[in-house]
This record gives sequence, C-alpha cells and structure tokens, in this order.
Amino acid sequence: MGCGLIGRKRAAALPTGTVTVCCDTNPDKATQLAAATRGAAPSVDWEATVQRKDVDVVFVATTHDQLAPVTAAAAAAGKHVLVEKPGARCAAELDAVAEAALLTGALVRVGFNHRYHRAFRKAREIFESGALGDMMFIRGRYGHGGRLGYDREWRADRAISGGGELIDQGAHLIDLARWFLGEFPSVRGSAHTYFWDMPVEDNGFLLLETARGQVAFLHASWTEWKNLFSFEISGRVGKLEISGLGGSYGTERLTWYKMSAEMGPPETLAWEYPMADDSWQAENAAFLEDIRLGRRPDPGIADAQAMLRVIESVYGKKTA
Repeated sequence: MGCGLIGRKRAAALPTGTVTVCCDTNPDKATQLAAATRGAAPSVDWEATVQRKDVDVVFVATTHDQLAPVTAAAAAAGKHVLVEKPGARCAAELDAVAEAALLTGALVRVGFNHRYHRAFRKAREIFESGALGDMMFIRGRYGHGGRLGYDREWRADRAISGGGELIDQGAHLIDLARWFLGEFPSVRGSAHTYFWDMPVEDNGFLLLETARGQVAFLHASWTEWKNLFSFEISGRVGKLEISGLGGSYGTERLTWYKMSAEMGPPETLAWEYPMADDSWQAENAAFLEDIRLGRRPDPGIADAQAMLRVIESVYGKKTA
C-alpha cells in the first residue's frame, strides 16, 4: 500500500513475481509501479486489496495518518504486515493493530529500516559479543536541510504526520538507541521550529536515560544543510561509531575503537560500505523468515509504541 519512493523500494527488494497488487490512491503511481513489477495489478482501493484472497502479505508505505488504519484492516483480514516507521501518528493508534493481530494471528513488523544497514548489522554483531563491555551512553545525530517548499508538504501538517522531525528521522534514532540500551523510563527533550514556516518542529533534542543511568543524547534536524548521520555506541572497553548512510549522507562506515588495558590511543578497526544499500532486501528477508517460522517480528508493534511514547512525552501529549 503506497507506491511512492518507499513503496517502490520495498517492491524492488522482493523476489520477482511475488507482488500481486500495487495499491495507491493516486492511480498513476499504482499503474507505474505495477508496470515495473512483473505480474502485479494496479489498484486504488486499499480496503478491497487487503481482503483479496491472493494477497497473503501487505507492505504499508503511506502517509502517517493511514499507516495504522491500513495495517489494522490488513491484520484483521489475517494478512501479515510490514508497516513503515513510525507505524502510526501516536502510540494509541497502534492498539487496534495489536488487537487485530492478536485475534487473527497476523504478524506485524515495523519498518525500522536502519537496523538493517550493513554498518548496523556489523555493529550489532560486535555489541552482542560483549566486546564493548557494559554500555555507558549513546550519541546520535541525524539531519537534512529539506528543499524548497518543504514547509508545505504533508510532513508539515500535524494532522497527517503526527509531528515534525522527531517523528520523522528522530524515530530512527530512538529505535536504534532502544535497540542497544533498552527502555528509557526517563525522557527529557525539546522540540523547536527554528527555520521552516510550519506548525511542527524542525529540530528535536532528546536526553533519554535507562533505569541503570545509561544515557542517549539524540538530535534530529531539518536544518542540517549538509545531510548528516552519526551514531556512537560507547561501552566501558570500546566504542562503535557509525557515520553515513550512503548517497547524499556519505559513504557508510563503521569504526571500532578498542580500549587497551594500558588505555591511551585505542586499537582502531574500520569497515566501509561503498556498495549499493541492501538494507531493504535484508529487512524484507527477515520479515519473510518471521512468517516462515511463525516468529514474533522484532521490531514489532510494542517497539513502535515505545518509540512514539518517547516523542509524545516531548510533545506533551497524554500517552496511551
């Protein structure tokens, strides 16, 4: 569902011949993607599409206001779903999704795609080995500068988006921080609109703390005039630094700083990933393996709700 940029990426990352229907409320987009996807039919009716007997799995890549309703309907029809982050505009919207999935047994994965970039796959491997020692803190920065008219696009309309940069790129930073540090019972933050003429924030700042006192300091920005991604994971005996995501964000890199017993300058190992991004294929493959094994998707609905509650705390909303 949704045949824009992300919908096209999802379709291209699936095995040939597995896409049955390309659905979008814009008939031109639906027709164009269907034509580019062997054997697929175009549709503008998502409600009918999720009921089709020849559809087993639904990928939802719509504007934020439609993510939860489409996912809930698909799950209620017994379809497994991969829904793009943030999954909904607020945590409460995902309650209906969870209820439908529980009732039918449908599996719902939330598309926190950055977990599947090569640098993060390698970082997770190192982290899980215990080579970093006890975790201390995370620093993360993510931003771009928008484009002419950005403040008139759907992301600037809170009724559609649910918020600004925090719910856009900030969602990835929060999810990644949770992936390495766990839950954050303490949330402090600030959302500001510095540059763009819009009713949502163009910069979000977060200071998140676990029950053990581990901290994630995160900044998401729509005023980062040169696209930037930086994520540092610090343990007592080592640090991982991920920079770049490919394309305009620069070559994806992972650097491992290994503290020696004598301290001083660390041993440094580095990996670069200048090749084409395969995160979409890797994430789709993980979802298809969820289905094959009947495995609970990770990240799933609860992860999206936890991320959204962090953002809602900053926005001052009542959380679900």
